[in-house]
Amino acid sequence: MNRSYFATVAKGLEEIAAQELEKIGAHQVRATALGVHFQGDQSLLYKVNLWSRLVFKVLMPIFEVECATTQQLYLQIRKLDWSEFLSWQQSFAVQCTGSNPNLNHTHFTALQIKNAIVDQQKDRHGKRSNIDSKSPDLLINAHIDRNICTISLDSSRESLHRRGYHLAMGPAPLKETLAAGIIEISGFDGKVGLYDPFCGSGTLPIEAASLALNIAPGLSRMSFGFESWLDFQPELWQRLKKEASESRSKTLECPITGSDIDAGILQQARSNARLCKLDREIEFQRKALADIEPNANSGILVCNPPYGKRLGEAKDLQILYQQLGDVLKQRFKGWNAYVLTGNRELSKMIGLRSASRLTLYNGSIPCVLLKYELY
Repeated sequence: MNRSYFATVAKGLEEIAAQELEKIGAHQVRATALGVHFQGDQSLLYKVNLWSRLVFKVLMPIFEVECATTQQLYLQIRKLDWSEFLSWQQSFAVQCTGSNPNLNHTHFTALQIKNAIVDQQKDRHGKRSNIDSKSPDLLINAHIDRNICTISLDSSRESLHRRGYHLAMGPAPLKETLAAGIIEISGFDGKVGLYDPFCGSGTLPIEAASLALNIAPGLSRMSFGFESWLDFQPELWQRLKKEASESRSKTLECPITGSDIDAGILQQARSNARLCKLDREIEFQRKALADIEPNANSGILVCNPPYGKRLGEAKDLQILYQQLGDVLKQRFKGWNAYVLTGNRELSKMIGLRSASRLTLYNGSIPCVLLKYELY
């Protein structure tokens, strides 16, 4: 049976995530602000959690209720039949987003929903679920838009950007989902070289290698929210994981390289690559920007250089951006370069005409992804 789902994604990646979901097998795909609506069966729900590189969470809407007032929300939630989704023996938690004039504090709204559910359980069974905010059996998402509250089950529980390999992080890491989005936008498919001259803790090279080797990012996760659902199908889940594991390619066709001037940060990158068994596939080098060289005749350079928001001051970075432009122009002919920066003034220091610009968000920081075609 097909159901409707909503995938939450980073601002700027909605359309690209919609394309990814279609490739995974989703139907009726529609991108909207900060997410993508889609439809599919239970197998697809598991596959999206297992295979998506761009999605934060996959929500399954189950109820819509009116919520003009606190009392109305409580009464509407209490009269719903929760037995299909939650047993009193299971724990749960409620997370809330959005607001209206009478429900303008997310913690208070979540408390009203929690109270309504446990009061119904006590009426029906004389017993109630425990609340577990850290690792609940059922994570309930409530989103308020004006006077309508949409209740969804969170099938992912922990955000899917947490692949499990980022135990060591530099001072300004990219989220794995944003790094994967940049790789997807670049068109990298593993058939040409890839180089990141500001690799930091290795997120861009690791996500590139994962894509090139067809590694399902969810395989490294310990658990998902849907594994505690009442309708969970363990045999189906095990089969999908087995198929994903067997679909991994053995070796890369072309080199993937990351370099950085900081030896300590490079050690973190190597440690992260080792955790996801990619340390033999990615070469990490300690090099200053001025010393880098292409690792193939053609390829894609991707990077997230410092831009004065988190690392140093912007005025100290002008020379670095000028040097990046010189290196691209002089040494990377035949390549395409993608530079993510949160400082448009610094990007002008590169001194090259960009072929395209795309607005993305690195957390709350508005950034631009610049493409340079190098001839």
